[in-house]
Amino acid sequence: MQYRFIVTALIGLLAFTQSYAQQKTVVKKDTSSAHILKPETSLLASNMADDSKKNYNHVPLAGEKSYFGDKNEYVNDFVRKYLELHNKTLGNVEVNSPTPFSVIDNVLEQKNLPKELKYLAVIESALNHNAVSHAGAVGPWQLMETTARMMGLTVSRKHDDRRDWDKSTSAATKYLELLYSQLNDWLLVIAAYNSGPTPVQRAIERTGSHNFWDIKEYLPRETQGHVLAFIATASIFENLKKFIDLGSIPVDYKFGKEEELPAVPVPITKENAAKIAAPGTATAPAATGPTTVIKKATFTDEELKNMFIVRITQPISMELMASEIGADKKLLERWNADYELYTYGTYPTPFYNLRLPKDKVDIFLKKKDDLTKKSKIIFNTK
Repeated sequence: MQYRFIVTALIGLLAFTQSYAQQKTVVKKDTSSAHILKPETSLLASNMADDSKKNYNHVPLAGEKSYFGDKNEYVNDFVRKYLELHNKTLGNVEVNSPTPFSVIDNVLEQKNLPKELKYLAVIESALNHNAVSHAGAVGPWQLMETTARMMGLTVSRKHDDRRDWDKSTSAATKYLELLYSQLNDWLLVIAAYNSGPTPVQRAIERTGSHNFWDIKEYLPRETQGHVLAFIATASIFENLKKFIDLGSIPVDYKFGKEEELPAVPVPITKENAAKIAAPGTATAPAATGPTTVIKKATFTDEELKNMFIVRITQPISMELMASEIGADKKLLERWNADYELYTYGTYPTPFYNLRLPKDKVDIFLKKKDDLTKKSKIIFNTK
């Protein structure tokens, strides 16, 4: 009992400092920080030695209907949108990943941790070992100074182990192991890595569930997006890497175990990929068999005539927006199919080109500031 209390105290401290500076590949935001407790270093070392031999649950990937249940199609659709929006960044990561992934895989293997955890470093820093957040988190795992030191790293003006791939990975995995010892589910661990365990524990207490999907709406909006981005990134690099250069996942592609899926027809050249990614195109050339259709947003001529684009720099609740300006929510959702990623902070730009009916633009602009303020409250209370 005493052991568990100390571990919990350690996690609380680390969470407060670590959650202060979580970074994403595209959008980097800061959260909060709090007090400091002194660790029991011998106990921590003992705990790490025991956990290295533990058999952990697997990390769920897109297409695992047995895990995601009725959220399976939602996850698949999110992964599709994520790849389309981030294919350039993912492509750059793929090119630069062999060396860092080799280092991370070695540490994960030594600790018997799931190999998919390496993709957390992708959404934290895009594998940039020199990444620095506004809050002071440093390195590929975006570790705060206090967290890094408590995990055994040296941090000083002259030397910072957080930039060292091997040492920072060892420290980050120690923290992940501590979180897992309390939460026993990798999606909850990823959520706690971002927000700190307190919001996760409160959501669990509020719902009585240890299922991410049950507690999701009670987590910070950014944390929800962080977990979804992790699922998407891990799924793409494990099973869908061949679609990164293409920029889209074929609509007839069935998510699931790789061995159950048909091979992708054709090597796609950059020229072909560019044509496929262009608006209005939907067919990829195939060496044999039927053509591959790429899912792209399409609008009728009438819709295009009645559509107006307004650039926003802060997310607004779609439900609130539709209600306040008197627009059809389903129409707004269809016209802005990737808007959810913007509200989660996983969009590739800090702005969003919002498609609105022309006859609703004036009232939207009048209410925009008020909608933004109300949306902040809505997102922060979920």
